[in-house]
Amino acid sequence: MSTTRPYSPGDRGPEPSGASGASEGGAPGTGESEGGVSAGQAAVIGTSVPSSPSAASAPSSSSSSPSPVGEGAAPAGGGGRQGRRLVFDDQSGVVPLARDFTRQALYAWGWLPSATADQRAAAEDVLLVVSELVTNACLHAEGPDELWITCEKKVIRLEVSDRGTGQPAPRTPHRAGRPGGHGMFIVQRLCLDWGVVRTPGVAGKRVWAELGAPA
Repeated sequence: MSTTRPYSPGDRGPEPSGASGASEGGAPGTGESEGGVSAGQAAVIGTSVPSSPSAASAPSSSSSSPSPVGEGAAPAGGGGRQGRRLVFDDQSGVVPLARDFTRQALYAWGWLPSATADQRAAAEDVLLVVSELVTNACLHAEGPDELWITCEKKVIRLEVSDRGTGQPAPRTPHRAGRPGGHGMFIVQRLCLDWGVVRTPGVAGKRVWAELGAPA
């Protein structure tokens, strides 16, 4: 297994002009749906969710059938780890599906509804990073396989698995006015840390990112 962290984590400074949801291949992020999770397999999982970039095994759920998304709720400041998994199963509209799934998790864990502007911005950052990771998998890895979301204390961890062999990286130098190439730059700017996990002998990779709640 290898963990790649090719670039240092970014700060939470303002996004550059023109970085509006396009991933590194140049396609704009897909708009979201308000209808909730209506496709794919949603499962509420426990502490078997990977908690470090070097974790090799995928999380497992106790049932093969979809579980209600509202289960497993925990307050945003709680110390216990909560996790959820979304299996895409070759579904269409995976970006809005992933955003809706993530939004419901944020409501369950107390990140939404937002009481302050900082809390609202933190939740929007999580949704934006999910969009970028899933879009990047669509553009460069024939689509995502699964999305894991875990919440421990005040950190949200996102992981998107795919079967691609490429290496995600922000375009350097980054030019805000240039079409495309913004996706991983946005991830680097918004996240506390991010990286790539590969397992020897297993096709594909897992791209992970962590974001913190406002102090």
